Amino acid sequence: MANTSNEHHDRPHRHHYDAEMLSVEEARERILSYFEVLPVEDADLVGSLGQVLAENLVASFDIPPLDNSAMDGYAVRFVDTRGASKDNPIELPVTGVIAAGQLPDSAMKAGTAIRIMTGAPIPEDADAVIPFEDTDELERRASGGSSAAIAIHLEAERHDNVRSAGEDIEAGQVVFKSGQILRAGEIGVIASLGHSSLKAIRRPIVAIVSTGDELLQPGQPYQLGKIYNSNAYSIAAMVTRYGGVPRIMGIAKDTIESLEAALEDALSADLVVTSAGVSKGDYDVVKDVLSSKGKIALWSVRMRPAKPLAFGVLDRKDGSSVPHLGLPGNPVSAMVAFEQFGRPAMRLMMGKPLVDKPTIEAIMDDPIRNHDGRRVYARVHVYMGESGVYRARSTGNQSSGVLSSMAQANGLAICPDDIGMINAGEITRVEMLDWPDDIF
Repeated sequence: MANTSNEHHDRPHRHHYDAEMLSVEEARERILSYFEVLPVEDADLVGSLGQVLAENLVASFDIPPLDNSAMDGYAVRFVDTRGASKDNPIELPVTGVIAAGQLPDSAMKAGTAIRIMTGAPIPEDADAVIPFEDTDELERRASGGSSAAIAIHLEAERHDNVRSAGEDIEAGQVVFKSGQILRAGEIGVIASLGHSSLKAIRRPIVAIVSTGDELLQPGQPYQLGKIYNSNAYSIAAMVTRYGGVPRIMGIAKDTIESLEAALEDALSADLVVTSAGVSKGDYDVVKDVLSSKGKIALWSVRMRPAKPLAFGVLDRKDGSSVPHLGLPGNPVSAMVAFEQFGRPAMRLMMGKPLVDKPTIEAIMDDPIRNHDGRRVYARVHVYMGESGVYRARSTGNQSSGVLSSMAQANGLAICPDDIGMINAGEITRVEMLDWPDDIF
């Protein structure tokens, strides 16, 4: 949802191209000022993974609702097992069986045992469970002995192997507060409370518009001189990964009519992302159409890759507007820019804390050169060295057009804008793209 107030002094102006050189933080701050938390929806329980809870969830009953057995065995009164051991078994008559989901039909009588399954309610007056392996049940079965009695080989303490009612959750307890990010554990607990749906902040819908006469859609026959539209799919994958709903709007040709039509279809989204057409040397058609449809600023950001960036708003017919993020056309630049600017915008819309990705310090195997005073995000593969410290090796050619360098990377090694080079063997900060299993 676009913030349409007039309080932002840095709001892009119609037909105005801002040539400022911004830091990553300055650009991010300006961009985030245009976003708000999205409305609440009724979310399916399984589908809510990664969303933010928008209500307090209060338990209406105890979990477990009754004292129950923590294992398969025999319910007893602990006093009736005094002195029991392997060498001095105590035999008790078995007066019944309680299966999981079945309620006891009588209280425990002194000097008896009741066979009980894991999770089954403990009968009244019973206060301990003896596991099967601490009885002679297996021997009786093997010898064809009677199941009407059981020999106890273990002296029990009060509450041994008994799970108390409400020991997990008590009735009236606020189990989760509004603002909780829903993971598998939370979803399991909510299911245990009997809920099949919940109130959660809606996922952002991100429309992705690719521009350029040179683009082919994957699946189309290859044509010499053309390139396949990879940006839409890498960005869509990132949108999905960060909890949003991507809409690939297709390819807009380098004509006013084609781009206007693609943007018109994209206006119902919560964020419109375009790729290409924002560099100084690009055709003006993209810039002109974006200006005519709303407001746009073109920024130079002190970062490599992804120096050129566009941001603004696109006007809807009802008078509202939708934020627009214009990414560079080079595939690595588009992905790095979305990591730095698209991801935090999505987190804000979803009501999540604006936290950075996990960052570590690693020893560089290869140098990082910074020849023009921009913050460098070098694609690296982080691994654990023999000495038990993190190391990072370059994924090769760092050109912004070499997309395979991102496929091989699990992190972005950062060279600050005021450092000319990080040499091999020096320690630098690495923003982790992934946390792969093989890093250990």
